[in-house]
Amino acid sequence: MIAYLLLALGLIILLVGGKFLVDGASAIAVKLGMSSGLIGLTIVAFGTSAPELLVSVNAALKGNSDISIGNVVGSNIANIGLVLGLSGIFYPIMIKSSHLRFDYLVTVLVTILFFILGLNGLIGLWEGILLFSVFILFNFYLFKSSKGGIADDKEVEAEIEQVKGYSWLISIALFSAGIIGLYFGSELLVENAVKISREFGVSERVIGVSIIAIGTSLPELITSIMAALSKRTDLALGNILGSNIMNILSIIGITAIIQPIGVSEDFLDVDFLWMIGITLLLFPLMKTKMQVSKIEGSILFGSYCLYMFFLL
Repeated sequence: MIAYLLLALGLIILLVGGKFLVDGASAIAVKLGMSSGLIGLTIVAFGTSAPELLVSVNAALKGNSDISIGNVVGSNIANIGLVLGLSGIFYPIMIKSSHLRFDYLVTVLVTILFFILGLNGLIGLWEGILLFSVFILFNFYLFKSSKGGIADDKEVEAEIEQVKGYSWLISIALFSAGIIGLYFGSELLVENAVKISREFGVSERVIGVSIIAIGTSLPELITSIMAALSKRTDLALGNILGSNIMNILSIIGITAIIQPIGVSEDFLDVDFLWMIGITLLLFPLMKTKMQVSKIEGSILFGSYCLYMFFLL
């Protein structure tokens, strides 16, 4: 029981730490004269993935590669099946043609690249460098194509507006508190996830793709559902696909550079195939009426429930 409470506490500290990090870093960036578009593409985008990054790096350094991989694979499956599925059930999500031409295509290619790199059972230094290099190129392209910013991302604009009045002291304090929170939160989460898996005879892989992946995907889930309820779904799909791309390129890339990540056969035979499958399933669902409505959302959510059923 204590392990469950500590795991929940670790998750809360991790998510709060991620928020502090984004707010503090954004406030510092504003004071240094960075544009809102550049802050959105770099600090906000990277900061929201910080919890997953810290969990994966921490787990890899402790020799728990299944949690590192499971965290990313499970998060990517949850983003499409759980987050996008539930959001579509609440309110139809409109699909822009640019989503199909670029965001979705990149997501598919990156997901398949991730699978190919894992086929030899290890994602090591050079694979990590490759993934992180693609991540840098991807962000460079985004920045150039948006001419310095994402003008229509009102959420980023609102977030930056909120931190503009912070003093240097508050900005640095939030940034520091965020880093400390991320470190201790990831420690608690990984340690107690391993304890629970050993106590109940559940593999670290299952814990990684389920409890940890869903936990670290909570911000995307809450944000997307609130956006759906507010009927502001124009950016929902782009954010979800962007998160999946970020998870693979930056989180796996950075983690592998720091510490090679072992990829077990169970991941290759089961979880990777589900990740690729649900990503490919998204295309015909989007293409039919250029929206993810109740029917498409129910299919995605049902697919995620089916994955959880087979997993557990």
